[in-house]
Amino acid sequence: MQPLFIYNTVTRKKEEFKPINPPFVGFYVCGPTLYSDVHIGNCRTFTSFDIMYRYLLHLGYKVRYVRNITDVGHLEDEVAGEGEDRIGKQARIKQLEPMEIVQRYSFGFREVMSLLNTLPPSIEPTASGHIPEQIEMIENIIKNGFAYVEDGNVYFNVEKFAEANNYGILSGRSIEDQLNNTRDLDGQQEKKGRLDFALWKKAKPEHIMRWKSPWSIGFPGWHIECSAMSQKYLGNTFDIHGGGMDLIPTHHTNEIAQSVGCCGQAPVNYWVHTNMLTLNGQKMSRSLGNVFLPVELFTGKKLSSNSPSATPSQAILEDKHPLFDKAFSPMAVRFFMMQTHYRSTLDFSNEALTASEKGFERIIDAFKTLQNLTSSNSSSEDIKALQQKCYDAMNDDFNTPVLIANLFDAVRIINSCNDKKLNLTQNDIEVLKTIYNDFVFNIMGLKLEEANNKANNVLDNVVNVLLNMRNQAKTDKNFTLSDEIRNKLIEAGIQIKDSKEGSTWKLN
Repeated sequence: MQPLFIYNTVTRKKEEFKPINPPFVGFYVCGPTLYSDVHIGNCRTFTSFDIMYRYLLHLGYKVRYVRNITDVGHLEDEVAGEGEDRIGKQARIKQLEPMEIVQRYSFGFREVMSLLNTLPPSIEPTASGHIPEQIEMIENIIKNGFAYVEDGNVYFNVEKFAEANNYGILSGRSIEDQLNNTRDLDGQQEKKGRLDFALWKKAKPEHIMRWKSPWSIGFPGWHIECSAMSQKYLGNTFDIHGGGMDLIPTHHTNEIAQSVGCCGQAPVNYWVHTNMLTLNGQKMSRSLGNVFLPVELFTGKKLSSNSPSATPSQAILEDKHPLFDKAFSPMAVRFFMMQTHYRSTLDFSNEALTASEKGFERIIDAFKTLQNLTSSNSSSEDIKALQQKCYDAMNDDFNTPVLIANLFDAVRIINSCNDKKLNLTQNDIEVLKTIYNDFVFNIMGLKLEEANNKANNVLDNVVNVLLNMRNQAKTDKNFTLSDEIRNKLIEAGIQIKDSKEGSTWKLN
């Protein structure tokens, strides 16, 4: 099996991946909070973990991939654990049941993830479906002396925990530093410490989602759900936990504290985090007007303010989006995301997306060319070495940018062989096909969209008719007509290449 190295946020270095119980791998990723439409940051995070999941499967591991859905307990003030429940607030605004809100946005989330060709997780548990498990975990934390009850609320005692444990092991921040940078908040006199966070909240009269517990009729805090569900499906300690880097300071830090407070052991061996997004070098924010939804990126159009949904299949769209010159297909967007390492900031721009789109087309065009390559008795290239370079890239903390660079080397080899500039044996050609199947389609998860396939088939037929007319014109020595057809095709964005075997074409 290929040796895989993963960057561990806890140790801040790459470590060789050694599963607890090989070939089995426990893999947990914090999923979406479904109070609004899935945003492009979600897409980058879940696409990154999809590639990791795919690669682990490719290496032969039996992976249990758990990705939760937060449908309760995520309050407006995440740090303080106060304010309205985000889903409950949306339910009140839209005059719907909270589970209607969850259902609406979960449908949209899954549709976008499907368009990006992400594999579904092995298990997709919801917070509301695991209230008993969360209550049981809270009871154990109280019993172990790391939580206390105040007026029906249960809080985790961070300073008590920090007496014998490193509360900042993930963030790298000492508890003193965290205390110095935490403000006193009104209405939290019942909390013993400023860093203490809610495990269970007593429901106010207007709070819709509520359950019975030993302490009050209320609802769980946001952080406890992931600890309880990961423990249930993956055990007290499992292999990999992933999420966006924005979860490090609070959510994941508190997950670790809860799990250690409950079970007395570290819950995860490898913590993995994806970086953030920018647009034209700027942080995305509504105040700057540079926030966009996946459906807007895929269509190049602005979502109508009257649209009942941002789901691609249901969205009502207006005219051209002010941020984009054109629409970009989900596969072009997926490829674009992979051109930046998951731990680096991903900067969206029209120029970068367009360049990435062309790069994706080059790789697909070379695959089509590969199917008809003529073999030789000898080889000019070491294709096995190229295949290992692809593995080396993925084994180096899932380094997709380096993998793509190696795939472009494969494109060069394929095109040069097609142009008779180098030789490949039949075995070389078969290895190149394996590289495409393994790395482009199975691991990177790229594909040609069905709609595009239909359009491509129609375009292919039309262009071939014109090329046949051009060839006949050349045979008839009607060079004026031949040149006119060629020039019109070029004007339409179609590149013609003539060779002894005939004429071929591709989009510029």
